[in-house]
Amino acid sequence: MNFPEELKYTKDHEWVRLDGDTATIGITEFAQSELGDIVFVDITTVGDSVDKDSVFGTVEAVKTVSDLFMPVTGEVLEVNPALDGNPELVNTDSYGEGWMIKAKVANVADVDGLLTAEAYRALIGH
Repeated sequence: MNFPEELKYTKDHEWVRLDGDTATIGITEFAQSELGDIVFVDITTVGDSVDKDSVFGTVEAVKTVSDLFMPVTGEVLEVNPALDGNPELVNTDSYGEGWMIKAKVANVADVDGLLTAEAYRALIGH
């Protein structure tokens, strides 16, 4: 499995790519493989300030629905428009075209407290 070194990770299987004070957030390759075929992504928090560890949306797979947890406190700026017609992008390119949201991070230093790729691999046993 692939866990890019430049990303930060959460125990809830989200990843974060920081660019200035804007974070691109998605779910990890491990999470999408555990969920199976993703059929719908439901995120209605655009414009909202969402606290760390709060739910910012859900992802629906064939057999289950899973909450998406905000890795850091911030304002949801954008939802990936490509997921509307192609939610399977989360399965096929979870770190690229399958990103879920962009958010303005309230405190950039909070990202430093997230897991490294090595720590995330240890958490999931890979």
